[in-house]
Amino acid sequence: MLSGGLKWLFLILGTMIGAGYASGRELWQFFGHESVLAIVLFTVMFSICCYVVMKISYETKSTHYIPILERLVGKKLTGIYDLLIILYLFTTTIVMLAGGGATMEVVHLPYALGIGILAVLVVILFFWDINGMLSMNAIILPLLIILLLSVLTLFINANPSTMLFNWTKQSNWPAAFTFTALNILPLVAVLSAVGHQIKHRGEIWIASVGSGVILGGVSFLYNQSLIQVAHDLLVYEIPLFAILKSYPYYMILIMSVLLWLAIYTTAVSGVFGLTSRFRGVLGLPLWFVAFLIVLTMIPFTSFGFSTLVAFLYPLYGVLNLYILASILIFPVLKRYDLLS
Repeated sequence: MLSGGLKWLFLILGTMIGAGYASGRELWQFFGHESVLAIVLFTVMFSICCYVVMKISYETKSTHYIPILERLVGKKLTGIYDLLIILYLFTTTIVMLAGGGATMEVVHLPYALGIGILAVLVVILFFWDINGMLSMNAIILPLLIILLLSVLTLFINANPSTMLFNWTKQSNWPAAFTFTALNILPLVAVLSAVGHQIKHRGEIWIASVGSGVILGGVSFLYNQSLIQVAHDLLVYEIPLFAILKSYPYYMILIMSVLLWLAIYTTAVSGVFGLTSRFRGVLGLPLWFVAFLIVLTMIPFTSFGFSTLVAFLYPLYGVLNLYILASILIFPVLKRYDLLS
């Protein structure tokens, strides 16, 4: 049960911690000053959403997200959200590819080279189906989280005022809803595709609560650190490097590699959500479906990483509020026993 729970926990983290999140751009876009309460609310809502989606997936033994959408929003709206998930996964995976190019630029390699390498590695992983993705997450995500927490801890120790905040001034609490909503669709797409592989309800508890606590804790430390370097963020495409600016160059290289790997895990998750949706329709090998999807994405990466995040993420955060509400109230409306 523990190993299964950790497997799905890393799948959730791999879906979440990508170009937008790991770089700090997504956190700064939604949170920033007076956001501690917002991050607490996000932690709670995220865990509930993961649990509800995983439990429905487990009960229906799903292999893609259509059956899950039908239970959450009804058959009439399923077609609309099916299209929205396809567009979401497609456009946000473009953001991941653009993030790969932006990360390469930090180490003075061409933007196009970063995109090309990432695209090839995404397609290659699908030769091993979902097992390749799960094995990759189990290796990369713990290392990424440990190093990211190490960097943030060192920064906070050097700047003790980072941890100061006022509970009476938390005006940005509504951001919790749009930030959680932003991340709902990829979670629905990816977790729905593995419902048939979940073996025990205990795995769902470990994955949903564990991922919420980890993401909530990292988000708090990361956001408080970004507040300290807020005056530098306008000149950094990737906010993480504003925190790293006083660190030795080798630290920047290490975090660049790991940031690129985090981008890779989320790009894989996005493509996995799309391939699981179209695999049965096209009747082609999984890797070839992935190849066709990635090939159509590459031309759109020319818009740039921060531009794509600034425009697309708030837009999807608003559009997804309905499905967020549907998931949160699902146990009440359906008299669904969360504890069974």
